[in-house]
Amino acid sequence: MNQFNYQFVRGGGQTLALEEIAELGERGRRWVFLHGLMGYALNWRRIVSGLEANDVSFIFDQRGHGQSFKPEKGYAPEDFAEDLLCLVDELGWQKFFLVGHSMGGRNALVFASRHAERVRKLILEDIGPDGSMEAVAYYERLFAAVPTPFPSKLRAKEFFMNEFPRTAQVRGSPETLGLYLYSNIIERPDGSADWRFSKEAMIEAVRMGRARDHWSEFRSLSVPTLVLRGQHSEELSREVFSKLSQVNPRVQTVEVNNAGHWIHYDQWEVFIQLIKQFAESP
Repeated sequence: MNQFNYQFVRGGGQTLALEEIAELGERGRRWVFLHGLMGYALNWRRIVSGLEANDVSFIFDQRGHGQSFKPEKGYAPEDFAEDLLCLVDELGWQKFFLVGHSMGGRNALVFASRHAERVRKLILEDIGPDGSMEAVAYYERLFAAVPTPFPSKLRAKEFFMNEFPRTAQVRGSPETLGLYLYSNIIERPDGSADWRFSKEAMIEAVRMGRARDHWSEFRSLSVPTLVLRGQHSEELSREVFSKLSQVNPRVQTVEVNNAGHWIHYDQWEVFIQLIKQFAESP
């Protein structure tokens, strides 16, 4: 797993070493969380810390993100799903609860459709199976609006806290997005500040993830699935959301009030409660 930056976190927030995971045996639930586009493993830290004490969560930077490897190509959902398969095989995790946000949800959907025997239950956060190439143009405009690299981390903070919310034409809250983007700016050895991810990889991931729809995989899902939508989401439309439980009887849907695309940020306590209840349900 040396190509990936990863952590194991026990409910309550304790970070565990790999050998400690083996000693736990099958006690508690095992969770895998997949972050969204431009995210990284620690986006999930507050969520995984709020799970049951004996639960263990595996969080990692997906390819092209954070401290993990950043190939020039290979950003289709199937590539991300293959990464996950290699990781859980190496860990010896035969079955686990799988949670994915946005791009991570698309990757989780593809994984569950291909490897249903490994997934106890699937939770998709604010992402549907439809395809749309409009997203590529949106993210190209978004990156063009951010003048990276910044001369310093302080200048980056000033930009995202002050200028970005006033000038950016984005989906949802520009303040929330600005905070999220700033969390992905890191200081370089020369004092400048730039993205922690590969910008080119992000565009490719959007292009490959949205090049076609994934309704066939969604309809064929054989594992219990929960889809969460933020009330104010501009990513998962109500029209698509309303169809999800109709096309597959194994799918439950919940709309979370006072939340946008980042439900696990906007309403994190509700998010924890919902995924725990779903995990415990028959």
